[in-house]
Amino acid sequence: MKAPFRFIFLAIWSLAIQSQSKAQIQSNFDVEGFAEELFATQDEDLDYEQLYENLLQRFLNPIDLNKCTLDDLQSLYILSPLQLNNFMDYRESFGKFLSIYELQAIPEFDLVTVKKLLPFVSISAQKHTSSKNLFQRITQEETAYIIYRYRRFLETRKGFTPPDTLSNGSLTSRYIGSPGAHYLRLRSQHAQDFSIGITLDKDDGESFTWNPKSRTYGFNFFSYHLALYNQGNFQIITLGDYQAQYGQGLVFGAGFSIGKGAETITTTRRSSTGIRPYTSSMEFGFFRGIASTYQKGKIEASIMISDVSRDANISLDEPIISSLPESGYHRTATEIERKANTAEKNFGLNVNYSSSDRNFQLGINSLVTKFQFPYIREDQAYNQFEFRGQNNHTHSVYWSYNFQNHFLFGEGAVSKSGGKAVVAGLMSSLSPHWDLVLHIRNYDRNFHSFYGNAFGESSRPINEKGIYLGTSFHPNKQWKWSAYFDQFEFPWLRYRSYAPSSGHEWLQRLTYSPKKAISIYFQVREEVKDRNITSTDNDYPIYQLSTGKRRNYLINLDYQVSKVLAIRSRVQMSSFEFNHQLTKGYTIVQDVSASLKQWNFSGRVALFDTDDYENRQYVFEKNVLWAFSIPSYYGQGMRYYLLAQYKMNRKLTFWTRWSRTTYTDRNVIGSGLQEIEGHRITELTFQLRYQFNK
Repeated sequence: MKAPFRFIFLAIWSLAIQSQSKAQIQSNFDVEGFAEELFATQDEDLDYEQLYENLLQRFLNPIDLNKCTLDDLQSLYILSPLQLNNFMDYRESFGKFLSIYELQAIPEFDLVTVKKLLPFVSISAQKHTSSKNLFQRITQEETAYIIYRYRRFLETRKGFTPPDTLSNGSLTSRYIGSPGAHYLRLRSQHAQDFSIGITLDKDDGESFTWNPKSRTYGFNFFSYHLALYNQGNFQIITLGDYQAQYGQGLVFGAGFSIGKGAETITTTRRSSTGIRPYTSSMEFGFFRGIASTYQKGKIEASIMISDVSRDANISLDEPIISSLPESGYHRTATEIERKANTAEKNFGLNVNYSSSDRNFQLGINSLVTKFQFPYIREDQAYNQFEFRGQNNHTHSVYWSYNFQNHFLFGEGAVSKSGGKAVVAGLMSSLSPHWDLVLHIRNYDRNFHSFYGNAFGESSRPINEKGIYLGTSFHPNKQWKWSAYFDQFEFPWLRYRSYAPSSGHEWLQRLTYSPKKAISIYFQVREEVKDRNITSTDNDYPIYQLSTGKRRNYLINLDYQVSKVLAIRSRVQMSSFEFNHQLTKGYTIVQDVSASLKQWNFSGRVALFDTDDYENRQYVFEKNVLWAFSIPSYYGQGMRYYLLAQYKMNRKLTFWTRWSRTTYTDRNVIGSGLQEIEGHRITELTFQLRYQFNK
C-alpha cells in the first residue's frame, strides 16, 4: 500500500506547490539572508570570506537525497536532530526519493524548512553513464562558466601618490601596482563525476608580474584543482588545491564552520565532509598536492600529500621564520619580499569506520607538518607555549553516535608538544518543538594544530576551556525562541590579556512570522571578557586587567511586499563598558530589492553613529554574484549602495555595484598607505559571467 499512497501524495503536493507559486519556493538563493541567520552578530574573529566561499560550494555541489548520510545533511546546519532522524526513517520506509518536493511529506518538514533545503539538495541519476570522455564532459558540461570581476575605489589612496623624498635621499614606500582589483574564475563541474577550476586574483595595489620563483603568473594569486569522483572504490581523487574536514575540527577543520550564532543548535557540531576542492581567492589555509579517499565496505581511508609555498618573514641573520602573514597582500617591496619564500610540506591520513546503518562512526586523524626553516616566533609574554620548531604532528580519535533523536559526538587530539584537546557534545530533540545541545571543550595552552577549526570562543583550538548550552523552542509556525549561554576561561595569557582570564557570552533571539511574507525578530547578545588596560589608563608599572562588557541589540523586519518587491528594515545598537567607561553606537538600515524581467535591483541606505571603534556595527550587504561584503560602520555618517543585475541572454549576465560611505566626523579616512584625504570613500564593481553551454 505504500507505493500507491506515495504517488497519490506526491500528485497532491505537486498541485499544491504549483498553486502556491513555485517561484516562491525555488526563488534565487539569498546567500546573505541564509548566512545572516547563522552568523547572528558579526564579529571580527570570524573568517567570513572562507565561510562564505564554503557555503557557496555547498550550493554549487548539492547533496544527493538518495545517497546522503546524516553527516552530509547535518553539515548544512538546517535540520534538527528530530528532522534528521525523520528523514532517514522516511527514506528507509519508502525507498529512494522521486522528487525533491517529496521532502514535504516527511514529518516535521514544513514549507520553511524545505525552502531552506532546496538550494542545497538534488536527486542525481543513479550513476554517471555518459559515453563521452572526460575532456568532452568537462567542455560540454551545462554548469561550465567563466566569471570576471573588477573592483576599484574611486578616491586616491596615499599608496598610489608619488613618493616623498626623505632627508637621506631615499623615497618613501608606495604601492608598486595599479589601483583596482581583478578576479577571474573558470569552473566546470558535475556532481559525483568531476570538478575542474582555476581562480586568479590581483588585489588593489598589486602588479601584474611573471615571476615563477615567487609563484606569480600575471595575477598575484593562482589556484587550481582537478577532482574526479567515484572512480571504482575511490570516492575522490584530487590534484591541486584542496581542503579537508574530519571529526570535530581539531586536526582537519577547513569546512563551513559557523560557531556561536543565531542558529543555536546545529552549528555546534562539525561534520566529516571529507576532501573538497579549494576554490577561494584567500591565499592561506589550504593544501596543494594530491589527495584521495578509498572506500572498502564500512571503511574509508584518505591520504593527503601537500607541498605549498607560504608567505613568511625570515630573519636576515639566519634562515628562521619569525611569522607567517595571512593577509595575502603583495603591494609594497616589503610585502613582495615575503611572498612564497618558504615551503610547507604536509602529510595527512584519515581512517573512518561507519556502521551499516551509518548511526555509529569512529575515525582517526593524523597530520604531519614540516617547514622549510625553523619557525621561531618573537618571544612575548602571551605566546610562550605557541609552536616553535620545524616539525609538528597532530593526531586524534573522533566518534559520533546517533540514537533516535539524540546525537552524541566527540574528538580527542594530541600534538607533538604533548598538548591535548578534547571536544564532546550532545545534540537532542526533546520534542517536536524543543531542541537542546550541550557542548564541552578543553584545549591545552600548548596544543598545536595548524589546520584545526574547532568550536570555541577563540579562532584556534588552544588555551581554552568552555561549556556551551543552547536551546531552540518553536511552539508553532509563527513563533521561535533561540538562546545559548557559553562560559569560558583562558588558563594562560592571551594577546591583549596578560593574565589568566575568563568570561561568558549569551544570546537570545525571538522570531515572529505572522504571515509567509512577513518575518520580525528581536535579538540581544552579551559578551563579557577580560583584557589589558591600556598604558595611558594604567597607573601601575605592571599589566592590569579589566572586564569588558559588550551588548548588542537588533530588531529586524523582512517584508515581501509582492513577487517583485521586498524590503528589509533594521535597527542595530551596541554598548561597551570597560574600565568604568561606557560607550555606545547604533545604525539604522533600510534595504529594498526589486525584480523586473531581466533586471534585479538591490539598494541600501544606512545611518550610523558610534562613539568609538569598540561599537562599530557590522551588517551584511548584497554584492555581485559570489562576492562577499560586510563592512564595519564606524564613526558618524551614512552608507548607501545600489546593485544591479542584468541577464542579457541565457549565457551572459552582467552585474554592477556602486557604494559610498560619507563621514561627518572626519576629513581623513584610514591611515598609512590606505589613507584617503576627504570625508567619503566610493567603491565601484563590475562583473560578468558567461555560461558556455546554456
